[in-house]
Amino acid sequence: MERIKNVLFDLDGTLTDPAEGITNALMHAQRRLGMAVSPREALYVFIGPPLIETFMSEWGLTRAKSEQALVYYREHFSTKGLFENVPYEGIGQALAELKRAGLRLFVATSKPEPLSLRILEHFDLLPYFEAVAGSTMDEQRTKKGEVIAYALQTFHLDPAETVMVGDRKHDVIGARENGLPCLGVLYGYGSREELTEAGAAALAADVGELVAWLKS
Repeated sequence: MERIKNVLFDLDGTLTDPAEGITNALMHAQRRLGMAVSPREALYVFIGPPLIETFMSEWGLTRAKSEQALVYYREHFSTKGLFENVPYEGIGQALAELKRAGLRLFVATSKPEPLSLRILEHFDLLPYFEAVAGSTMDEQRTKKGEVIAYALQTFHLDPAETVMVGDRKHDVIGARENGLPCLGVLYGYGSREELTEAGAAALAADVGELVAWLKS
């Protein structure tokens, strides 16, 4: 590929650690559905992938029941859960350094755009990014490949000059569908094996390695 000029960042598990808010919202949804409440660690699998599909695969819900679960999930997440969240240590400084190096930074997330913007603004991360691409509140454009395609088209980015950064296989697969390499970060919620098997171009153990790779 040509020299990297544009970087698409995943949000959950890459820029911020959303575990508390997401799992609290999932537990709220389970209570509203009359389900037994899962241990918090068992719910980490939901961090990153589209929720509707994960409700179906992990909880065995029908599509209709999954859509109801999403409504219950957002009862908590849209008011409290999105701020039960914390930026990874050093991420703000890293983004500032990448911008000083001349890279154009964007967010590409399966989380709805309005919620993503609120999170980024709340944690003072929004000024580092030129724009944010996400899903819609009615669950359109939730697959990472669709989000990346939307970002490339909307922001007029050349795939040959663009890289995706994320922590789950969905980021790697979505990037490959659009002809992009993906740098996998190991401090999020995907394992080394998951990212390697999906075809990540490289792995970063921490934020320092992330910056070094993107500037190389």
